[in-house]
Amino acid sequence: MNKDFPIPDNELQRLAALKRYNILDTLPDNAFDDATKLVSYICGVPIAHISFIDENRQWFKSEIGIGISEVPREITFCRYTILDTEMVEINDTHLNERFKDDPNVTGGFNVRFYAGVPLTTPDGYNIGTLCAVDHIVKKLDENQKNALSIVAKHVIAQLELSTKNIELKEQRKIAEKAVLARDSFLANMSHEIRTPLNAIIGFTDLLAQTELDEMQRDYIESVQIAGENLLLIVNDILDLSKIESGNLAIESEPFNIKKTLKHVYNLLKVKVQNDVEFDLFLDADLPDMIIGDQGRLNQILVNLIGNSLKFTSEGAVTVSVKKTEETDDTYSLKFSVKDTGIGIPKNKLKTIFERFTQGEESTTRTFGGTGLGLSIVKQLIELQKSEIHVKSELNRGSEFYFTLTYKKNTTVSLSLKSTSQNDLGKLKILLCEDNILNQKLAKSVINNFGFDLDIANNGEEGIELLSKNTYDLVLMDLQMPVKDGYQTTEFIRNELKSTIPIVAMTAHSLVGEQERCYKVGMNAYVPKPFKQAVLLKAIKTVMDTDAVLTKKRTVDLSFLEEMACGDENFKKDMIEIFLEKIPEQDAELQEAFKNEDHETVKKVAHNMKSSLDIFLLEDLSNCAAILEQEASAGIFTTESIDKIEILHCGIIEVVKVLKELY
Repeated sequence: MNKDFPIPDNELQRLAALKRYNILDTLPDNAFDDATKLVSYICGVPIAHISFIDENRQWFKSEIGIGISEVPREITFCRYTILDTEMVEINDTHLNERFKDDPNVTGGFNVRFYAGVPLTTPDGYNIGTLCAVDHIVKKLDENQKNALSIVAKHVIAQLELSTKNIELKEQRKIAEKAVLARDSFLANMSHEIRTPLNAIIGFTDLLAQTELDEMQRDYIESVQIAGENLLLIVNDILDLSKIESGNLAIESEPFNIKKTLKHVYNLLKVKVQNDVEFDLFLDADLPDMIIGDQGRLNQILVNLIGNSLKFTSEGAVTVSVKKTEETDDTYSLKFSVKDTGIGIPKNKLKTIFERFTQGEESTTRTFGGTGLGLSIVKQLIELQKSEIHVKSELNRGSEFYFTLTYKKNTTVSLSLKSTSQNDLGKLKILLCEDNILNQKLAKSVINNFGFDLDIANNGEEGIELLSKNTYDLVLMDLQMPVKDGYQTTEFIRNELKSTIPIVAMTAHSLVGEQERCYKVGMNAYVPKPFKQAVLLKAIKTVMDTDAVLTKKRTVDLSFLEEMACGDENFKKDMIEIFLEKIPEQDAELQEAFKNEDHETVKKVAHNMKSSLDIFLLEDLSNCAAILEQEASAGIFTTESIDKIEILHCGIIEVVKVLKELY
């Protein structure tokens, strides 16, 4: 290595250590600037700096009295300091043989005094210097020398901390991407599993409605039970994924608590073994109507009671519900599921609610199940701001109990139309669906309802049929070739200007999909495998002209109004800029995403996020933030596709709302 300056013996390792910190050519940093000011103050000098030395230059991370960002390595004092392990102090450069004729001594910075401490990494490499320089002769006392050494250690500690933080951020990104990848994998797998499962369950239900002999009916019932069990397993996995990603919301709707409990009891009593007594005890003070999430209560109780029945071969399983507290607005209800089953060992009680954990290693094989049920139960109860408790004794039985608070129902209950029969007349329905089995199933079910059905194999065919014929509603699969369900719906709403009710039907379960369906203009959502009653209810709901068919977005202008301080022109200008720029940025983002241009996606998503935050569009801002993160990491996933579509649909809706306002 032929250089005009001395080279440390460990130069290659030293340069590698410097590179590891990614400090060269970075922006100013308060922590380093404060350290430089401290050196200037402690030593009473006009020039101080923190610098790093690479192959050819000395680069100043922070400096006082220098005014430039770097100098060639061969003209620096510090090229010698990094060869040392201790502080280098030159009290009078005019008397120093090495430096007395140096251009920065005879002119330049007029260096008369120099003190430099090597910045040494924990593994012993001198990557830079901390220096104090003066135009006059000077000598540091011991306190000043000690202080310089301490500040030098602080600089290295700051570098180490920054590096660790960067590593942690990278690890966090990797972990987040792993979670996104897992969720996307689960969602895609659920689609692949649910599509054939939809046909199996649907055709089995239809077959069960035909004339069968006793043996055939027994076989059909076995297939139905197996199908339902498989569906429960798929739902368990998806529910856990949604809970962990924070996308499972607790509903708040009026329901009859007594009817719900009796329904669960009747549903599960078929599972009771011969030597087991199964009882349901309801408190006499239990209210009829409450407001909360009926579906999630069903899920909790079916899991807990199902477990008790599964693990109890003799004795009793007792479910009791009592009112424990009442206020002007709420009821607190305590639920208990008690059994005389196999019980849980004491050392397992703390882990019983962890996923894939059961009381005994053998229970999964002996009794079946995913090992997810209790984990989901615990999290569903915690989402309702409560907790579940368990008491158990091995071979004596267990009791699971929890208390949930529900709002009182103050509205007058209305008699609901029956959804089990068709009272809509002769509807003409268009089905957009590419799977032949699902087409046959839907045709049979829809014909059983007494409706007429036309079938399109993809969105393009669906649009063509809609243009030629008159239909009462559309059943729309989301995943289709040529044009998918989202693109088809957008075309129907924006190009055909049609308000025909559209019901989404899908085996896909990506997080946020239901919301996305509403945003593009669909009116209802039926997951596959569908129950006939659920599909008919959705059809009745969208055909009810008195019902609100779409969820319209509202735009919160409170932050903008706060910034405007009463200036309506400012507010109007901001909205006009948003209306002009956001659609352009959305188009640029979509194009960059299509071309896998990570840098442009990162930049545009970041800019869009700032604009969306001003209008408090938190859901869209979160989509932009995820896209920015994924672009930074240089990898797009199926979650990215989902987010970019939600963002696009949301922007169309927001622009429409703002144009109506102004």
